[in-house]
Amino acid sequence: MYCPRCGYANRHDARYCGSCSAPMPLEGDANAAIHSPGLAAVLSFFWCGLGQIYNGQIAKGIVMLVLYGISWSLMWVIVGFITTPILWIWGIFDAYRTADRLNRRAHGGMPPGLG
Repeated sequence: MYCPRCGYANRHDARYCGSCSAPMPLEGDANAAIHSPGLAAVLSFFWCGLGQIYNGQIAKGIVMLVLYGISWSLMWVIVGFITTPILWIWGIFDAYRTADRLNRRAHGGMPPGLG
């Protein structure tokens, strides 16, 4: 089992990481939430920040929603034509990557279904 913090390969029955001493997730942990990276990316595609909120990053999602709104309003002064697509693409990528990272952390470093 891989450590969710440092990625060290531990024995399958280890309770703590042999490298960084982080607690290892329990096998079949019912509290381990599954976040769909695809759904997170699609939500951020429709409105920047929704994927972060779906992933449980409420404050980050709200900040991104506000920044996206400000970026849209900056299109009147041309700057928004640069900042809006950058923020939108970064939001999609970040939502996907965060959901994938949360899944790996919850399942001991392996994607769900492979461990």
